[in-house]
Amino acid sequence: MAPRKQFPLRIDPVLWAEIERMAAAELRSVNAQVEFMLREEVRRRRPGRPRDADRDERATRQGSQP
Repeated sequence: MAPRKQFPLRIDPVLWAEIERMAAAELRSVNAQVEFMLREEVRRRRPGRPRDADRDERATRQGSQP
């Protein structure tokens, strides 16, 4: 595995607390949660992705049809 890039991050304390709660609920470290969230957002915003793909994906996860 390639070494991970390290960088300092300034973040609002309220946002940090929310990410901590999310990480705890998903049994991840805060660092892993931030990386997970960034990967999801980058994947969602990737150029060439169909415009309705997010709506369809959410509907599938919620058990309904798009």
